[in-house]
Amino acid sequence: MMIENPEDVLVDAAGQRHAPFSGDARIVSLVPSLTELVCDLGLTPNLVGRTGFCVHPRAVLKGVTKVGGTKDVNLERLRALEASHVIVNIDENRKECVEEIARFIPHVIVTHPCAPEDNLAVYRLFGALFGRRDAAADLVAGLEAALAEARATGASLPPEKVLYLIWREPWMSVARSTYISATLATVGWETWPEGGEPRYPAFEWNAPWLAGVERVFLSSEPYRFQTRHVAEVAALAARPAALIDGEMASWYGSRAVEGLRYLARLRRQLAGRECQAE
Repeated sequence: MMIENPEDVLVDAAGQRHAPFSGDARIVSLVPSLTELVCDLGLTPNLVGRTGFCVHPRAVLKGVTKVGGTKDVNLERLRALEASHVIVNIDENRKECVEEIARFIPHVIVTHPCAPEDNLAVYRLFGALFGRRDAAADLVAGLEAALAEARATGASLPPEKVLYLIWREPWMSVARSTYISATLATVGWETWPEGGEPRYPAFEWNAPWLAGVERVFLSSEPYRFQTRHVAEVAALAARPAALIDGEMASWYGSRAVEGLRYLARLRRQLAGRECQAE
C-alpha cells in the first residue's frame, strides 16, 4: 500500500484534499483577486478562463476567455474549455453553481480568506498544487513583511473608529465579519457598526451608533465613489471623509501585500496631516 507524503496532500477551504498536479494544468479562475494571484505565480500560460470581473493584470487577461460573472457562470462555455482546475471562493461564488461545476471539472479549489494573514495558506496551496513553491515562498515573505509593517503602524497610533462606505443610496458599509474589516483592523482602523451580520449593512445617517465614528472612507468599489462625493459625505457624517482604493482593502491573493503597505502609508499620512493641522 502506498503511504502518502503529508507534504504532497493539501486541503482547501472546503476541507477537500488535493495533491500536486503533475500534468499541464488548465486553470479557470472565478475569483478576480485570485486570477491576479495565478498570474503572479507565473501560471499565466495555464490560465484558460476567467470572469468578466477578472481585470488584473489587464494586458495579460485580454486574451483569456471569459466565462460570465462570479455569480452567473456560463457553464457551457466553462465545459468547453476542458479545464483541469477551477478556482472558486465561498463568498464570491454561488454554492449551487460550484456544486454543478464539480460534476464535470476534476479539481475545484475552494478558497475563503477571512483576514489578510489567511493569504499565506492560499499562496502555499497554489504553489504546491501547480509547482510554484518558490514563487509562493516569495509571496509569503512579502506578506509577512507587509503584515509586520501594518501592525507596527497600527500599534504606533491610537485606534480609530471608521465607517467604510461601499454603496450610495442606500448607504451601505461593512460588518466586522468581512475581510475588509479584518484588513483595516491590521492598521488600527476599527469598522462600525459593531457586529458581524448582516455582512454589508444598510444604514441611515441618523443612526445612533454613528456618534462613535471618527472617520469615513469612500471606497472605489463596488460603488465608484469619486472626489465629488467626499464633501457630501463629510457633511452628512460631520466627520473627516476621504477616498480609499477599494482593491487595496478588499482584494486578497497577491494584492494583499501591496494593499497592506498602501493602508499603512495612508494611516500614517492621515495621522501626520491632522497633527500638522492642530
